[in-house]
Amino acid sequence: MADLALRFGKDMLVVSSPIQEALRRAGIESARDQALALLVEPETIEEAYRMEAVAGPQCMVTPVADFTPARLVAVGAEGKGEALAEAALAVMAEFKPQHTLVEIAPCGLPLDPDSKASLVENRDQYARAAQLFDGRAFDAFFLNGFTTADDLKCALMGLRKVTDAPIIASVDVQGDGVLTSGRGTWREAVEVMVEYGAAVAGFSTLAAPSQARSLADTAREALEARGADLCLAATLQVFQRDAKQQGPTAENPYYSPDTMMPAALELRAAGVQFLRAAGQATPAYTGVLAATVAGLDVAPVL
Repeated sequence: MADLALRFGKDMLVVSSPIQEALRRAGIESARDQALALLVEPETIEEAYRMEAVAGPQCMVTPVADFTPARLVAVGAEGKGEALAEAALAVMAEFKPQHTLVEIAPCGLPLDPDSKASLVENRDQYARAAQLFDGRAFDAFFLNGFTTADDLKCALMGLRKVTDAPIIASVDVQGDGVLTSGRGTWREAVEVMVEYGAAVAGFSTLAAPSQARSLADTAREALEARGADLCLAATLQVFQRDAKQQGPTAENPYYSPDTMMPAALELRAAGVQFLRAAGQATPAYTGVLAATVAGLDVAPVL
């Protein structure tokens, strides 16, 4: 397995799309069902990955992200964290990806940023999640789905308490740069990523390519102000696939896989290295991203 850190700032890299849509089509609806399937019916999970792997992403993401103790309880897998971590990586190994990313989702516990006890409790959720992967083969942690800087801070602090593995951090952002929770901004989240040890600063958005590029510009400005050189990642959320839609709209800019080509080029021009399609994205979206940036280096931004 190649060292992902050696590629930071060099090759354009595409990240696999979530497989949840494929699992739902197979009748596996909830996070609880997905965790159970991974433990007792891994071949179903593998089948959901098969076309995604063929699409050609360099980085593949684990099939579940519920590794904090609170999330394990929520999906009915309390006490099964070790087994879930082992099964997740075993599924990945079947496809021999260039790089494996271990996704960890927000723990979901209430957080009072003014309470030390609350901060410590949340931080330790992520430390315990990271410990499940101690000694296992993977390339980076992927903190994904965060909507507040305080939650992200706890996650980064928790991981950094127990691991020096690279961390790709991603927050959900609106086109205007406000986090989707309405609490905080993308720039503030980038500053947290710098301060608490992320290697890659990422955002996930429903916004059109021009707005997504502006988000990348904001991140670069924040990094330059801090004298930091984190790589950038962008996830484009597909709201709805619609073959009859005549063109992009503000509500649904990524209505077909073809929309990924101009978006990928726009984001590359803004210095983004990691590209991903999510939401209702299919393997075709991943394939267009991979084909668009195949063989390209990260673009220098003047």
